[in-house]
Amino acid sequence: MLSDSVDALLFDLGNVVIEIDFNRALTHWATHARCEQSLIRDRFRHDHAYDQHERGKIDLNTYFSALRTNLGVEISDAHLRDGWNAILIGAMPGIADLLASAAERFPLYAFTNPNPEHVTCLSHRFADLLRPFRHVFVSSNIGLRKPEPEAYRHVVDSIGVPAQRILFFDDLIENVEGARACGLQAVHVRTGSDVRDVLSRLLTQSAPKRYSGPHERANRLGSVTPDSVAGAG
Repeated sequence: MLSDSVDALLFDLGNVVIEIDFNRALTHWATHARCEQSLIRDRFRHDHAYDQHERGKIDLNTYFSALRTNLGVEISDAHLRDGWNAILIGAMPGIADLLASAAERFPLYAFTNPNPEHVTCLSHRFADLLRPFRHVFVSSNIGLRKPEPEAYRHVVDSIGVPAQRILFFDDLIENVEGARACGLQAVHVRTGSDVRDVLSRLLTQSAPKRYSGPHERANRLGSVTPDSVAGAG
């Protein structure tokens, strides 16, 4: 059960703010590798190279080389990149208005586990959608991934709000459980209505205490650029 004591909101991006569909990448890669999608699906793994890429420890070309080897197909870096970016579909229905309303009452932050290529794509394609966020914490910039405890502690410390007064939304249960283990309140997002229902309840309550955390100025600037979708440092 969620507490009424919330001072900041923290959102995952994929399938919480931005709709994603990884099948689009698999289809794109299979088309250009001239093979069945099932082959790509069976061979794709969240392996060590995938983990290191999302932490920003290896570059795109190094990851694509490992990915090509794992898939066992011939496909160019350009087609691999296009497949990665194809998974980003658009804003979740109604989320833009929800974020705008929530930002009038709470400081908003996001925490996402994307590779550097997606950071660039997010910054350009979704700048307006991300504008309400004071800061977007990115795994490939901070070198930490959800659901690691160190990742949540880094974000909590950077926001400057006690963990128990931060409400986190994520579509993956392992990330929700990881956040709760670190003291955050967390909502497992299964459908768009989960976000809407929780925010509607929060917004009908009395005005929360406004926190002037380290990213207060970024909120006033009201812009999201490739540099602002970054780590906390």
